Amino acid sequence: MTSIRDNRLYIGVFSADELLERFGSPLYVYDAATIRERFRVLRDVLIFPDTDLHYACKANTNVAILRLLREEGACIDAVSPGEVYLALYAGFAPDRILFTGNNVTDEEMAYLLAQRILINIDSLSQLERYGRMAPGTDISLRINPDTGSGHHDHCITGGPDSKFGLCLDQLDEIRALSDRSKLQVVGLHAHVGSGILDAEPFMKAVDALLGVVPYFAHLTFVDFGGGFGVPYAPDERPLDIRDFGDRLSSRFRDFCAAYGRLLRLKLEPGRYLVAEAGTLLTRCNTVKTNRLKTFVGVDSGLHHLIRYPLYNAYHEIVNASCVSGELLVYDVCGQICESSDFFTRNRSISCIREGDTLAILNAGAYGFAMSSNYNSRPRPAEVLIDGDKAQLVRRRETFEDLLRSQITD
Repeated sequence: MTSIRDNRLYIGVFSADELLERFGSPLYVYDAATIRERFRVLRDVLIFPDTDLHYACKANTNVAILRLLREEGACIDAVSPGEVYLALYAGFAPDRILFTGNNVTDEEMAYLLAQRILINIDSLSQLERYGRMAPGTDISLRINPDTGSGHHDHCITGGPDSKFGLCLDQLDEIRALSDRSKLQVVGLHAHVGSGILDAEPFMKAVDALLGVVPYFAHLTFVDFGGGFGVPYAPDERPLDIRDFGDRLSSRFRDFCAAYGRLLRLKLEPGRYLVAEAGTLLTRCNTVKTNRLKTFVGVDSGLHHLIRYPLYNAYHEIVNASCVSGELLVYDVCGQICESSDFFTRNRSISCIREGDTLAILNAGAYGFAMSSNYNSRPRPAEVLIDGDKAQLVRRRETFEDLLRSQITD
C-alpha cells in the first residue's frame, strides 16, 4: 500500500527515494500485503462452495509472486509452456494448473502432456491434433461466447472479431471429434476481455457458457475466465466485487440445482490481484522546454512499461520526492528512440526537478511481463516488500545479459 509522509511517497514502510538509493533506478516494487488482500477479498465474495481461483500469471510471472499466491491457495491459469514451467518451479502441482493457449503447436502440447497439465482446447485444428496425440484423455474447451468487453479494443477476447476459442455453432463438430478420439470433456471455459469494471458483460458471457453445459455429459467444472479490472484513471469506478461475487455465485448455484449436479466454479483473476500492488519507480534526469511543452525525461521508457503507447492506458504518476507542490503540466517521456516513448502527455504533476523520483502507480500487471530489451537496454530490477522487509526478487540486467542467448563464436 502506498502512503504519503513528510510529502514523500512510501510503499509499505519504505520511501520511494530510499528504495532507489538501495536498489537503483529504474525499479519495479511490489507490495505483498496488497496482493494477499485482493486474493482474500475475491475468495471471500465467492460464496459458491466449490471454487478455484486460477491466477492469470501472464499479468506478472515473477516467481516470488507465484509462490506468494500459491501459499494463499491459488491455482494457475497459464497461456504458454514457459508459464507452466515457471508455475511448476514455484511449487504448483500439475493438477493446479490449467493451460489455455492460442495457436498451440504439437510440440507445445507434447510438453504439456509430459507435465500432466490439463489443456483448454482453443480450435477444431487443435482438438483434432490433440486427439491423435493423446486419445482417451481429459480435455477442457475454450468457448467463444460470441460477446466481448474490455478497456481497449486490443483487450477484447470474445465475439466475432476475436481469434480466441471455439465457436458456438461448432458444438456438434466438437462433440464428434471428441468422441472419435475418446476424449472426455471435463471442463468449459470462456473469457470476454480484460479491464472489465462493469459486471453486465461478464454475466452475459456466463449465461452463454452455461447454455453449452448440456452438450457434454462428463463436465466437472466451468471456468468463467477473468478480466476483472482495477480503476486506473481518476474518473473510473472500481468493479463492485461483492455484488459481482453474489451475482455469480447465485447464478451458478441456481444453475447447478436445475442441472441436477454440482459443478466446480473456476475464475482467472490476473490484473485484479497484482496491478495495484506494483509501482514503477524511475528517476528524472532531464527537464527541457520548448515554446509549447515541458518534457520530463526519465531513466525508463516503453521498454519497461508499454501500456501507454500500446493502449493509451492511464497510470497515475506522482513526484515521489515532493508529492504536493506547485502543479505544472508535463509530458513524461523515456529514453527510447521512438516518438511514442511516453508515460503521459499534458499531465499536471507537482513541480519536478532533475534527480526527483517519479512513481508510476498500478504497474504490477502487464508491466515487467511485457518489458523488452528494445534499443539494447537492460530491464530493471524487481523488489517485493513484505512487512518490514524489502527483498530483491529479480536482479537488474547487465550488458552481459544482452549477449546471454547469442552465439558469438
